[in-house]
Amino acid sequence: MEKVAVTEKKISSGFIYFFGSFGGILFGYDIGVMTGALPFLQTDWGLQNNATIVGWITSAVMLGAIFGGAIAGQLSDKLGRRKMILLSALIFMAGSLLSAISPHDGQFYLIGVRVFLGLAVGASSALVPAYMSEMAPAKMRGRLTGINQTMIVSGMLLSYVMDFVLKDLPENFAWRSMLGLAALPALILFFGVMKLPESPRFLVKNGRPDEARRVLSYIRNNDEEINKELDQIQDTASQEKKISKATTWGTVFSSKYRYLAIAGIGVAAFQQFQGANAIFYYIPLIVEKATGEAANSALMWPIIQGIILVIGSLVFLGIADKFKRRTLLILGGTVMGLSFLLPTVIKFLVPNASPLMIVVFLSIYVAAYSFTWAPLTWVLIGEVFPLAIRGRASGAASSANWVGSFAVGLLFPIMTASMPQDAVFAIFGVICLLGVWFIHSRVPETKGHSLEDIEEENINK
Repeated sequence: MEKVAVTEKKISSGFIYFFGSFGGILFGYDIGVMTGALPFLQTDWGLQNNATIVGWITSAVMLGAIFGGAIAGQLSDKLGRRKMILLSALIFMAGSLLSAISPHDGQFYLIGVRVFLGLAVGASSALVPAYMSEMAPAKMRGRLTGINQTMIVSGMLLSYVMDFVLKDLPENFAWRSMLGLAALPALILFFGVMKLPESPRFLVKNGRPDEARRVLSYIRNNDEEINKELDQIQDTASQEKKISKATTWGTVFSSKYRYLAIAGIGVAAFQQFQGANAIFYYIPLIVEKATGEAANSALMWPIIQGIILVIGSLVFLGIADKFKRRTLLILGGTVMGLSFLLPTVIKFLVPNASPLMIVVFLSIYVAAYSFTWAPLTWVLIGEVFPLAIRGRASGAASSANWVGSFAVGLLFPIMTASMPQDAVFAIFGVICLLGVWFIHSRVPETKGHSLEDIEEENINK
């Protein structure tokens, strides 16, 4: 045990926070990589007119993620956050390499492998925020969601750049290289996390307070701070142990907690059903349909979207604590809805309008999404659920989010194959505005309120 402690003590807090959040890069890379690979895969396997298979290949990762997040959350309570992040990195490496060696026309093989890969993506989305929130001091927790979001969109941008760099390879090698190189960030994550300590919260919950104290000594300033936090962790662990035995799904949706449960789960679902992933997964195909330009030559557009996402995540870090949550969500949702609806209106009024108009409006959508709904959904989920239902309700919110992501990824190519593209975006625009109504009527303000105040003010509504 002492040998481990000596090794861990040499690690700086910056290293811990960097590699603790690096799983977001892995998560974002896989979200983005299929954007560039898909046009080449379609041509190589002759899938241009098979929207259903294209939808399944793209969305299979989200299907796996629905289960990956739930399984990882439960196993991490038994095995530890660190071990589960290591396991998810291994699954990610294996899934990426297996995708790259798919047999020709092996649609169902690739779908199955991407479901397997999705287990790691879902696990990463659940484990990284949990590990970071348990390692960071309280004063930094409010910004952690923003940092995780920056990691995710940086991973997406990295995948878009790699897709662009590899686009001149023969199509059979291009998409295989794009998917296979996703193993590289997973390898970096694995070796980085190998040096990380386990979270003190997990150690306390599993009867190892001395080890928890040792870990806190690496990332806290003095004994007083360590003792105070260790006492708080032990008190919270004791409360949660009592609560977890009494909490059921019936408790989550009981009249006492229903208002807050619906608020958090609803925001998580709306974030995905508003259509953001349709842009992130299919932007080259959207450009192709709008302009007639071949999708595999439109790979600069994903990079533009990725740059907007990264800038937006950095903007959020600067404004996160300066504006009310509801204000930003209502503003973002309104701009997003109008960005989807206005191209349809303009096309009706000006039939000869440039086809690139829709791409410009999609860029405005991405900008609004990047500093409002993208990060704030997870901030609000972390704040709105009372302690008594927090575990189950947070899991339900994560599942609702992945279900929405899966549905959009699967249905978007099918919808655009059967109706005009601008009509599909108009549907998403209406959903965005419904999301604004939902925030206005069903979601309480959480900025500047303690978790206890939010619970006291909003239960039994």
